This record gives sequence, C-alpha cells and structure tokens, in this order.
Amino acid sequence: MGLVDELAHTNIEGTTHPKRYQDVMDLLDAGIDVLSTMNVQHIESLMPMVLNITGVHVRETVPDWVMQRVNEIVLADLTPEALQTRMRRGDIYPLERAEKALGHFFRPGNLIALRELALQHVTRAVDRSLESYLEREGLSKNLALRERIAVCVSSSPAAQYLVARAARMAQRVEADLYVIYVDLGTDESPEDQRSLFQNLSFAENLGARVVRAKGKSVAEEVAKLVRENHITQVVFGRSAQKSWKRYLYLSAIHRFLRDAPPVDVHIVTQEIK
Repeated sequence: MGLVDELAHTNIEGTTHPKRYQDVMDLLDAGIDVLSTMNVQHIESLMPMVLNITGVHVRETVPDWVMQRVNEIVLADLTPEALQTRMRRGDIYPLERAEKALGHFFRPGNLIALRELALQHVTRAVDRSLESYLEREGLSKNLALRERIAVCVSSSPAAQYLVARAARMAQRVEADLYVIYVDLGTDESPEDQRSLFQNLSFAENLGARVVRAKGKSVAEEVAKLVRENHITQVVFGRSAQKSWKRYLYLSAIHRFLRDAPPVDVHIVTQEIK
C-alpha cells in the first residue's frame, strides 16, 4: 500500500504528471492500493458552492471522476470550535498566520457549511456502497436507512406547488428529496418546455435531486426509479377531476403500487386558480 498526502495538490515542475491525483491513478493501475487525504473544498463540482460560501476561489481541485474510483471514504470530522482551538495553539499554521486564517477562510460559518458538505458527500458514498451491495447480492429489498421522498411532476404550473409541499415534508423528517419527471413525448410545445424548465429549476433551487426518464408509462418508470434509488415515500398530485380522467388517474396509481417496492404513497389534490 502507498501513502500519498494531499490528493488535490500540484506537483513540482519536472515531474511526470502535473497533478498528484494523476500519480495515484498510475499506482492504482499498477495494482497498488493507495491511502490519500484531501479536504472537501477540493472536489471540483463543489467549487462554485465553496466560492459562494467562503468567498475563496479554490484553485487546487480533484475531478469528480477520481472520487468515483475511491473504494472507501473515511471522514476525519472535527467541530469548528475544536479546529479553531488547534489553530490558535499553532498546531496547523504558524501562530502569525493562524489569526489571519481564522478571520478569513476558517470563520465559524464557513467551517459549519464545509462540515455539512463533507457529511453529505460521505452519505452519498455510503449510499453507493449500499446500492452496490444490494446489486451484488441480488437483493431487491428496500434497505434505505434515511428517508427519501420523491415527487412526480409534469410541465403543469401546478407542479411547483407539489414540489414545495414535498420539500416541506422532507425538511420535517430530514429526508432527501427527489423530483421525478417522466418524458412521455407529450410536452413538445415551447410553452410546455418553458413551464417544465421552470418547474425543474424550482426543484433544484429547493435542493432536490432532479431525475429525468423516458418511457411510455409514468407508473412503470416511477416504480423503476423508486426501486433503483431506494425511495421510501412518493408524492403524486392530481387535479380535482371527475369521470373517465379520474378513472385513468387511479388506474395509473394502481399500476405503480403493483410494480413498486413497498413505499408510502401521498396523493395531493391541487387546483390551478
């Protein structure tokens, strides 16, 4: 096993690769296990968020595809207060640099936000490990340990009401929120596309993970996505309809219940004024 510190850093001039993670890839390809370290702010996809939180543009980053090759992630977690105490003792930076750092990048609000990002990233890594285990063992059982709420949307303007309702449900139980759109080929007009874009952008602004799929049946596609993502609760919306439209809607719900793993289903009635 090899130890390579500071995965995101740039190598000195004249080395084989400009970046240290590229050296690690060579070691892995040679069959050598590698133990490395990095900070959450160095993950490339998080760079805009880190800039927004801290005001600092992180230049040393690791592409997300590198993180996909990691077999195990260990979170070295420390409270902001404990980290600040170590810095004031000179354990991390020389004392003359520590106070400046504490007033800039290492402010309490920044540290709390970065800690949350790290916890979220590790949670996703654990979820991937669970999904790999279920697939390897051929298990279809829903073993999600964290509530995951999915809401099904269309191009209808009423979808934003459903997303907001589901977001409030997710916040109350600290659940992950998924927004599912199944493309049936019926939202081709510019007006529908514009409304759909607004609905999905609204969902992303609320912190939802947007999942798009194509198919001939909403019930079948949603059931498939529920199984793949280990969803525990599903929210469907319907307008106050009668006669044959209501019958078609209830038939679709029945097909979903037939095909989906055991989940809680919420049906929310909404009307567009």
